[in-house]
Amino acid sequence: MGIHGEPAQSDHAEEIRTVNPWIGVLIAYLVGAIPFAYLAGKARGVDLRQHGSGNLGASNAWRTLGPRIGFMVYLCDTLKGFLPVVLLPRYIDAADPNGWWAIAFGVAAVLGHVRPIYLMGKGGGKGVATAGGVFLGLATIATLISAIVFAIVLSLTRISSVSSLSAAVTMPIAIGAMSGFQSPLFFMSIGVMLLVFWTHRSNIARLRRGEEPRVGMKAQVPAR
Repeated sequence: MGIHGEPAQSDHAEEIRTVNPWIGVLIAYLVGAIPFAYLAGKARGVDLRQHGSGNLGASNAWRTLGPRIGFMVYLCDTLKGFLPVVLLPRYIDAADPNGWWAIAFGVAAVLGHVRPIYLMGKGGGKGVATAGGVFLGLATIATLISAIVFAIVLSLTRISSVSSLSAAVTMPIAIGAMSGFQSPLFFMSIGVMLLVFWTHRSNIARLRRGEEPRVGMKAQVPAR
């Protein structure tokens, strides 16, 4: 209690900072759904859904709009997965000893990226960068291992989709080895891996036909 019998200011701050965890899930989804690649393309007069792979992700932004914009999209897509799982658990009014709510926030952010409400649930990205941000916040070492695998495969193949799929497979192996194959994070990583493979269906089909573009092959954008 503060002076004159009033509640201490810190108690009041603690009281107003907590939110229902389901509100946190909604916030995580809405943050994850921000289509940074779409916004970057529109700023340049380009609808990325009509160019390159047609995907609203960092790889297509890089290929179509150039490395600088592509990197910024990648960074923003990563942060919208990282920030909800790091920040939101501090503000929920529910105990979360096993991290289930943090995982729920991560799943919501990835689903928002893949099915963004701002674009009527269509035309989202493939979830790799956002999922990477989620795991960076929840399983940092495993994420760094997956990032190394991504970089090695990319340097060898110059194909972004192959690198992404390789990293997606590496993540549950790394998490299982370090956190246990019964941990909540392991099961989440399996789900995310399956989601990444599902969102890369068209890429896998092009790989089978030998038509998947390589990094450095800039997509042609009509002059404005």
